[in-house]
Amino acid sequence: MGRTLTALFIGDVIGQPGIRAVFTHLKQLIKKTGADIVVVNGENAADGFGLTPEAVSTIFEAGADVITSGNHIWQKIEVFNLLDSEPRLLRPANYPPGDPGHGHCVVDVKGTRVAVMNLQGRVRMVRTDCPFRKANDILRTLDKEADVILLDFHAEATDEKEALAAYLDGRIAAQVGTHTHVPTADARVLPKGTAYITDLGATGPASSVIGFNPGISIRRVLTQLPLKNEVGESAAHINGAVVVVDLETGLARSIESIREESVV
Repeated sequence: MGRTLTALFIGDVIGQPGIRAVFTHLKQLIKKTGADIVVVNGENAADGFGLTPEAVSTIFEAGADVITSGNHIWQKIEVFNLLDSEPRLLRPANYPPGDPGHGHCVVDVKGTRVAVMNLQGRVRMVRTDCPFRKANDILRTLDKEADVILLDFHAEATDEKEALAAYLDGRIAAQVGTHTHVPTADARVLPKGTAYITDLGATGPASSVIGFNPGISIRRVLTQLPLKNEVGESAAHINGAVVVVDLETGLARSIESIREESVV
């Protein structure tokens, strides 16, 4: 069968319920899945919007190897210095040059060089550079630096996510989607060997509206007032995916969605 690498992806961690779920369950989930590398999207960990240094430390301590993010990463200014100094904490690579942080890293996993990229979509999102062209730029730099390449594409539109996956098929091992907080049922390996899922879903309160207080969400719709969302208070569920990569080809053998219930 040849050597393989197992990558565990965890969807957007939302507030304290998400943090508690990751802290109490991730190590057990790593053991259960046999994960060699763990990539966690943490952009909603700080009260639903952004990341703090404390949240970053907790997620790494829980077992994450790389933390990815998205459009909310800029909402906690206290994390900006950490974006520059911690190579395993990523923000989308296609923000303008000069912004804090970086959009990809390479980590050693039992002698295998695994690159993790983070990109953001442009459809119904804030304006950023083209993720397709930025992916090309990064892949050129990784040509001799990585054996396996993984991508978290933080985007709203399904067609944009699928188009990027088709564009990168056979060039990376996996593209997982984040941002919508709702898991999709389309996990599959594409024709040229890239594992794909439109959205991992969220790691946050189970009884919620995309992780937030249902009552406030309902009032926002009924009144059209700009009420601030608050993270829901129920126990969280963990949503994500497991990808098995063939180390001979650097491409995927399989992808499987996961969903774990938390009691905290």
